[in-house]
Amino acid sequence: MKAQYLGHVVFYVKELERSLAFYRDLLGFHEVGKIFNGAAAALTSGRTHHELLLIQVGDAPGPPPGRRRGLYHIGIKIGDSLDELRVAKRELEQAGITIDGMSDHTVSQSLYLHDPDGNEVELYVDADEAIWKNNPDAVVSPIKPLQL
Repeated sequence: MKAQYLGHVVFYVKELERSLAFYRDLLGFHEVGKIFNGAAAALTSGRTHHELLLIQVGDAPGPPPGRRRGLYHIGIKIGDSLDELRVAKRELEQAGITIDGMSDHTVSQSLYLHDPDGNEVELYVDADEAIWKNNPDAVVSPIKPLQL
């Protein structure tokens, strides 16, 4: 067996509409439709039938803060240039979203933030793929601070 790519992520969310405002309206995913009598929504970037499924669970406990076993964050590619990352940063700040960190991973550059339910989200742009194709070790390069 060989994995081809990560197909989708499913999040339990407190309020579906609040999460749709974040993932659909702010980050730009397209809502495919709702299921479970409107308690869940599938979203896509257009790459496949759905990459994200949000299921409303109400007041169930959210993710615990800090290091723990389980999901750390999801990464969402938003482009291929630092200019695109700058635009995203500006849009997030205008929407009142706190940027928790910015990193240069050599093969990509990233912004880190949290969704309305406290899940960490990495928004990133890829650097030139020749960097990692010519030097696969570049993927594990030391993380450097990013200034935008």
